Amino acid sequence: MAHRIGYLIGSLAHDSINRVVATALVKLAPPSLEMVEIPIRDLPLYNRDDELDPVAAVTTFKHAVERAEGLLIVSPEYNRSIPGALKNAIDWGSRPWGHNSFARKPTGIIGASTGAIGTAVMQSSMRSVLSFLNAPQLNAPEAYLTYRPEMFGPDGTVEDAGTKKFLEHYMEEYAAFVERVLSLTAPGHVGDQD
Repeated sequence: MAHRIGYLIGSLAHDSINRVVATALVKLAPPSLEMVEIPIRDLPLYNRDDELDPVAAVTTFKHAVERAEGLLIVSPEYNRSIPGALKNAIDWGSRPWGHNSFARKPTGIIGASTGAIGTAVMQSSMRSVLSFLNAPQLNAPEAYLTYRPEMFGPDGTVEDAGTKKFLEHYMEEYAAFVERVLSLTAPGHVGDQD
């Protein structure tokens, strides 16, 4: 049975290049992964006053994260950091205290940018946040894409052979990481013994 992987797109833009990349990743995912988008568009700005009685969009978001066996974050970099909408979603998902929906979810981070560093700084910031949230992360291969329009077709098909090979490899490594993490965090796992 395939593992349910929720993917979050860090841009709200309809024509986001990271949405194109996410579409490509869904197409390239191995059969062991069932990819399901977890939308962040309708979340209100995080406010601690609303934690115990959140609007329906927050409850829906948290349940979607909790239903996922793993998470894939596909995001641009805004001003050398995490886009506000994505950070807002993470803040909602991690609260109230003691109800962190991200805990123990095997997580991958990938992003595309038209700039040469391809979201490297955002990903570094995201790793700090995910570490605090107890979300295990795929650390290698790292995936910083310098986006060029000719790399992808309008339906998310990867037109560039080198990019396709890299993204297929990334998704295979992510799938293997999900298996490793879930095998260690499954209920009843005892771990290695002498």
